[in-house]
Parts: sequence; structure tokens; C-alpha cells
Amino acid sequence: METVNIHKAKTTLSSLIERTLKGEKIIIARNGKPLVTLSKIKKTGKRVGGKYKGQIWIAPDFDKTPTEFNKYIK
Repeated sequence: METVNIHKAKTTLSSLIERTLKGEKIIIARNGKPLVTLSKIKKTGKRVGGKYKGQIWIAPDFDKTPTEFNKYIK
């Protein structure tokens, strides 16, 4: 695990990202104090359309503005 200051991180961001994608952990610091960790985003899997079919409904009056809101409409 390597710690780099913000200035070095800005000038070498592409290489830091490549190293992170290969599994290395990088800490970015300000004045030697750790602030954030660069890490690879884990893939969660493939999205599936229709996963919640039949479980979600929309009320028939969904698009109607409630009458009490009319005083706010100009």
C-alpha cells in the first residue's frame, strides 16, 4: 500500500488508476495525513430487466395534481 500526496496524485492519476485496477491499494494524503483510498469498484453482476414485474404499481391518479397544491401553481 502506497501513500501519495495530492499533488503527486494529480500529476500521476492515470498510472495510479492502472495500479489500482491491478489490485494495489493507494492512499491519497494532504500534508502527509491520509484522506482517501483509491480502490477498484467491484462489479455487482448483470442487470436484469423486468426483475420486479408485478411487484410495483402506479396509482391511476399518479399524474393528477392534488387540489391543495393548486394555490402554489402560478
